[in-house]
Amino acid sequence: MRIAGLLVLLSLGLSVLHSEYWLWLTAFVGFNLFQASFTGFCPLAIILRRLGVGTGPAF
Repeated sequence: MRIAGLLVLLSLGLSVLHSEYWLWLTAFVGFNLFQASFTGFCPLAIILRRLGVGTGPAF
């Protein structure tokens, strides 16, 4: 959740400062959060688990 929030804020900032095409990253992160709320499947959680990062309270 922390990384998703960071990516949303970063992409919003970049869309203001650089190009509105960064909003596609915001849409992608938002879609993944939405589908994860139904399915429990989070691609980033799988990547972080394989890197050895401990699980958090979200999933």
